[in-house]
Amino acid sequence: QVQLQESGPGLVKPSQTLSLTCTVSGGSITTYSYVWSWIRQPPGKGLEWMGAIVYRGNTYSSPSLKSRTSISRDTSTNQFTLRLSSVTPEDTAVYYCARSTLAEFNAYDYWGQGTQVTVSS
Repeated sequence: QVQLQESGPGLVKPSQTLSLTCTVSGGSITTYSYVWSWIRQPPGKGLEWMGAIVYRGNTYSSPSLKSRTSISRDTSTNQFTLRLSSVTPEDTAVYYCARSTLAEFNAYDYWGQGTQVTVSS
């Protein structure tokens, strides 16, 4: 059974960089064909895909967030990390990590429970 768990600060000040880590258990982030995504949901809004890192290590980012988003991984700890720079209150959201495959990029079979991030001074 694959499990994903997000971790990071619940409160971030405007202009700072948000850093969140997703720890994966029950499966390797380097396993062929899997895609590991970051998705968020602002209050009262729908889900927004932010970016992903593929099993080979290459990354993809939403065009609207590309200039502020960085995704990396640590294969020794089976974790992948999101960094979002220059945050504003509009970045307040529940942040999720999730797994899909290259064949079905937007079909997520496993999700983390989500972590609330609030951007406020």
